[in-house]
Amino acid sequence: MTAVIDPIRDRAGLERKLATTSYHVDPGRPHIRIIDPDVCLQCQRKQCVNCCPAACYTLQPDGHVLFSYEGCVECGTCRIVCYEFHNIEWHYPRGGFGVQYRYG
Repeated sequence: MTAVIDPIRDRAGLERKLATTSYHVDPGRPHIRIIDPDVCLQCQRKQCVNCCPAACYTLQPDGHVLFSYEGCVECGTCRIVCYEFHNIEWHYPRGGFGVQYRYG
C-alpha cells in the first residue's frame, strides 16, 4: 500500500514546484518590506515566518525577522497575517519584474 501525501502539507513538493518558477528581481526596489523590524520583537506568533509559502521570512536568534523579497510569490499572505501590528508594506512590483509562474 502506498502512502498518500497531502499536497497542502508536502513542503518538499512545494519546493520542487517553486524551483520551476522564475523571478525578475527589481534590485534596490523591494515590493514588500517590514516597516519597523523592532515591532516584530513584540509579535508572539511570528505568523509571517510560519505562513509564507516561499519561506521568505526567517526568524533570527535575537527575535528579529529577516525578510528576503527575491523569492516572493506575491501571494500577499504576509500582509494578511500581520493583522495585529500591520507591519508589512506590500505593493505589486513594477511591470516586468516579480514572479513568473512556470507550474500551473
